[in-house]
Amino acid sequence: MTLFLDSSSDQPVHVAAEALRAWGRSRKGLGVALIYGPVSAEDRLYHSKCPVEQRSVTALGEALEEIGAKWKVLDPTEPDFIQELSGHDVALSNLHGPYGEDGRLQGLLDYLRVPYCGSGVQASAVAADKILCKRVMLTLGVPTPGWRVWSGGPANWGGQAVMVKPPFGGSSVGMSLVREAEELPRALADAAGAEGDEVLIEDYVIGTPVTVGLLELPGGSVVVFPPLTTEATEAEFYDADTKLDMDSKGAVTVRVAELEPVTLDRISRDARTLWDGMGLRGSARIDFIVTEDGDAFVLEVNTTPGMSRDSNFAVGAAMVGLTHTDVVLAMLHEALARPPYDVPLPTPVFSSTTATREAAVSP
Repeated sequence: MTLFLDSSSDQPVHVAAEALRAWGRSRKGLGVALIYGPVSAEDRLYHSKCPVEQRSVTALGEALEEIGAKWKVLDPTEPDFIQELSGHDVALSNLHGPYGEDGRLQGLLDYLRVPYCGSGVQASAVAADKILCKRVMLTLGVPTPGWRVWSGGPANWGGQAVMVKPPFGGSSVGMSLVREAEELPRALADAAGAEGDEVLIEDYVIGTPVTVGLLELPGGSVVVFPPLTTEATEAEFYDADTKLDMDSKGAVTVRVAELEPVTLDRISRDARTLWDGMGLRGSARIDFIVTEDGDAFVLEVNTTPGMSRDSNFAVGAAMVGLTHTDVVLAMLHEALARPPYDVPLPTPVFSSTTATREAAVSP
């Protein structure tokens, strides 16, 4: 059973932080592969539009520099990516959406036997698939807004506003708030994309967005950060442009959620249930919507939280006394403290075969 710590657990978190810093001092020169590149639509959007100084990869690089790690940004779109991965002690991924966050990268790292930060294949795959994650929430008894799946053809308008969401990806890319029946077909087409994926149609719940971060500490305890409210001041909902804050308008306010004790207890309970029930590890961020009556519904689970200096996750960590660098140390510690692989896999032999094959089938 996981030992969960909350924001009132000052002493255990302080002790864990000191242990992390001591551990970090003994790991100077650790070889860290910082994985980042324009793979998914979400990452391509960040790569092209988010200012460099606001990117998570920039903040992570600064933290690794402070730790004294020998780190390098590895781009999965480069042909030597896999070969370079195998030469590092540990991988820290900053990829989001398909490939980076859905279990495929994690499976590759498992095969290469490169320790990596964060959840494994199973939890990553479930969390990344919004439809599958909804089904798991229901199984675990975690409240989530009503929903249905659209697989093509005519869509029935239920008479109330809905959020239309692509099944994969984050940062609200491809997401639409639909208030009228005539808006629904276009929103579905946008969310389905060129591949014609299934689409999640979720009841639009009016309330305050709340996010909760969780971080695994040495010894296996998990600290649950204080719930934060994230409010978009210039948009109907927390959409992609607002999250990117491309013009540095400060169009999002982040503060401690002012909630009744019973609501706080519900949120903490549901976050803990999802951590254990989904098999999350390392770090995660769980997003809720809280109604005026204090009811809380889970919207999604993120296994690779944003890690810019001003991200919700970093702000939550600071509220329990953890610096950004402490968080990175905790992620690295969890990855390297994990039991080693115990299956007889061959050592991969690298050649130019893959690059040659891909070149042959390129248009």
